[in-house]
Amino acid sequence: MELDDLIYNKIVKLSNEGDDFVSHCKFDEAILKYEKALDLLPSSHYLWEAATWLYVAIGDAYFLEQKFENALNFFLEAQKCPNALANPFIYVRIGECFYEKGNFIKAKENLLSAYMLDGEDVFSDADPKYLKYIKQII
Repeated sequence: MELDDLIYNKIVKLSNEGDDFVSHCKFDEAILKYEKALDLLPSSHYLWEAATWLYVAIGDAYFLEQKFENALNFFLEAQKCPNALANPFIYVRIGECFYEKGNFIKAKENLLSAYMLDGEDVFSDADPKYLKYIKQII
């Protein structure tokens, strides 16, 4: 299924505006743009690829704000969307969130999943402590 071009273009525009806010560390404004874009998706939005990247964008904004519980919730929602289970970035962020919340077992599971999907490359922008945490296993 594909989104109507008009709706898709509105979603992309709002998402780009959200990305601009993130680049200026205006995370709350970014989240509002991403949520507005998410609201444009038809019901059963878990069926749409756009939902995947919008949930990831919201989760990432919360992560960068160090609101790890909120970030985790959005990344877990992203996993319900198309192609998410093959996305190593989502596993990295989920692992980082669990790590920061002190759930090291779940952190390890998700960080290892990311590593298995993409190797060390997926950790290139992450704090080195996360890769170091799983290095003892790999």
